[in-house]
Amino acid sequence: MSRLTLEQIAKLAGVSRSTVSRVINDHPHVRDQVRQRVMRVIAETGYQPNLAARSLVTQRTGIIGLVIPRAVQSLFTDPFFPRLIQGITQACNAKDYTLSLFMFHTKEEEQKLYPTVVRARLLDGVIVSSSEIDDPFIPQLIENQMPFVMVGRPYDATQASFVQSDNVVGAHTAVSHLARLGYKRIATITGPLNTTVGLDRRQGYQDALNERNGFVDEALIVEGDFTESGGHAAMQRLLPHQPDAVFAASDAMAFGALRALREVGLSVPHDVAVVGFDDLPTAALSDPPLTTIRQPIRRSGIQAVETLIDILTNGPEPPRRITMSTELVIRSSCGSG
Repeated sequence: MSRLTLEQIAKLAGVSRSTVSRVINDHPHVRDQVRQRVMRVIAETGYQPNLAARSLVTQRTGIIGLVIPRAVQSLFTDPFFPRLIQGITQACNAKDYTLSLFMFHTKEEEQKLYPTVVRARLLDGVIVSSSEIDDPFIPQLIENQMPFVMVGRPYDATQASFVQSDNVVGAHTAVSHLARLGYKRIATITGPLNTTVGLDRRQGYQDALNERNGFVDEALIVEGDFTESGGHAAMQRLLPHQPDAVFAASDAMAFGALRALREVGLSVPHDVAVVGFDDLPTAALSDPPLTTIRQPIRRSGIQAVETLIDILTNGPEPPRRITMSTELVIRSSCGSG
């Protein structure tokens, strides 16, 4: 039955060949009753469309690219990326898209392969994650009119669509919580400050302190890299400044901070309170359980795919700007769990 033609499917469904084609290509102007009848016949017969011919007609390949610039080293060690990819994959499967993953080890690889991604037209669109502020890939996507969605707010690309967690508000909530508990010397381990997520979470930290006492001690701000080892090194740099609380801009860095504090005999939260950002599954299992900001990582991946498909269907204008809420999850590492 898999060798059936469009004409035969149309005859079985009692519709025209063009109607079957519109249903297969998910054209919006088909009555629900007719669409359901055609889909029922397709399901019953096991009909498989000729994807090559379909792509020639629709100018679509059915493939979405996920680009993770220079993140290969952290992709398999940072729990953020597997959860994001899980959401993206789930949405692609639900929408009958194939996902193609592009990862780069070096800047040279990026520069060499970016034109291939952009100009070969092997992809219907691209999702870009973990982009740096000066990433040259985004202007190339815009110049070549490649549909794309960023996971994370772009720094200055006003034409870009994006999906992000509310990083400023989330960080503000975390630091305000520590301040309400009475901590005075609240430090932060930021994310990389060449990314908007790193800048935004630092901004939330600064805003919260400015609202409390109008003073931010720059000695209590140390840049990290979203890794456990980076959080450990940053905490070691903070120790001479005697913070009584630390907001780490990711759970992975918070875990590193906890390890650094244990190594010098300091107790959490009795000597130093710690709050993270992500609410990874391991946050509830750390010692002590980690207070953190929950962000919808998997849902962000799903939303990125749905947004990209909306752009493919309805055009890029206006840019889609979706900010997803975060939530404070209180456990014992802050002293009030």
